[in-house]
Amino acid sequence: MEYRALGRSGLRVSTLALGTMTFGGLGAFASTGSADVDEARGLVDIALDHGVNLFDTANMYSGGLSEEILGETLRGRRDRALIATKVRMRMGEGPNDAGLSRAHIIAQCEASLRRLRTDHIDLYQTHEWDGVTPLEETLSALESLITAGKVRYIGSSNSAGWQLMKALSTSAMRGFERFVSQQIHYTLQAREAEYELLPIAVDQGVGALIWSPLAGGLLTGKHRRGTPPPPGSRDLAAWGEPPVRDTEALYDIVEVLVDVAAAREATPAQVALAWVLGRPGVTSVVIGARTPEQLIGNLAAAELRLSDDERTRLDAVSAPPVIYPYWHHARSAPDRLSAADITAMQAL
Repeated sequence: MEYRALGRSGLRVSTLALGTMTFGGLGAFASTGSADVDEARGLVDIALDHGVNLFDTANMYSGGLSEEILGETLRGRRDRALIATKVRMRMGEGPNDAGLSRAHIIAQCEASLRRLRTDHIDLYQTHEWDGVTPLEETLSALESLITAGKVRYIGSSNSAGWQLMKALSTSAMRGFERFVSQQIHYTLQAREAEYELLPIAVDQGVGALIWSPLAGGLLTGKHRRGTPPPPGSRDLAAWGEPPVRDTEALYDIVEVLVDVAAAREATPAQVALAWVLGRPGVTSVVIGARTPEQLIGNLAAAELRLSDDERTRLDAVSAPPVIYPYWHHARSAPDRLSAADITAMQAL
């Protein structure tokens, strides 16, 4: 297992992290997985044995049950794990039970600490943007948690580029601890993060943690042109996270994945994960699993190194359009492009 620095911090995290959305299975999360404590412990055992040190959860996953199960599985070996959790989503019916206000952040941090059976959270992430709460209030609340020793590092998730840059500049002006990471969606099927978020990662030293790197299963090789969809799967046109806007383009990507995987005696999922791990700005990829076999298979991606030719094929079949102003930069100012600039126009 390789370990990379999380942004500009001194914290080193495994290139593959274990996501725990599959722990609990309450309510809407039943469709992602329903691992109980014993099943979850088995997955955590496998992850630790393979060198994984980062475990990602959120207060909202199964109404907090995911945090409870993760805390229980790490009891007696907390020192081997870095715990990342999140705050922002609704956790009750009251007017202050959602958002990034000081009231909600402090209350939810205390609740997460209790559920996780720990005295500190290694990485506390804002789960979504809150356009109503003043950013200074949010960052000040996070700063107070760091000062109190309850949080070690902070990160954002699902922010737009301007929102993340606003947070970084506000932290600089106010003397607050800055976000060391951003947790974002980025796959061969959805490369929009290359426009702003990955250039920010490269330029500002904000580590990128990737969620749903297999596009909710779309890149596992199970969805192929001319092949009946897996039993119980949704129609691709109705896929919401991530949305499938071009079914034929998805099938083209999967065909190249399958072809590269066959030549390497790997799985399409392993190839898709290896591709993400090799992209500029990416620190770690968060993988989930329902079964030990699935987890072991995905963990093998940490050792898969794609050739330049294989990367070129995957890049070409999945390339997003080069939007303005990047096509103008490439045509008019190619002599003075930084690494972050180039990250934004990788399709060229």
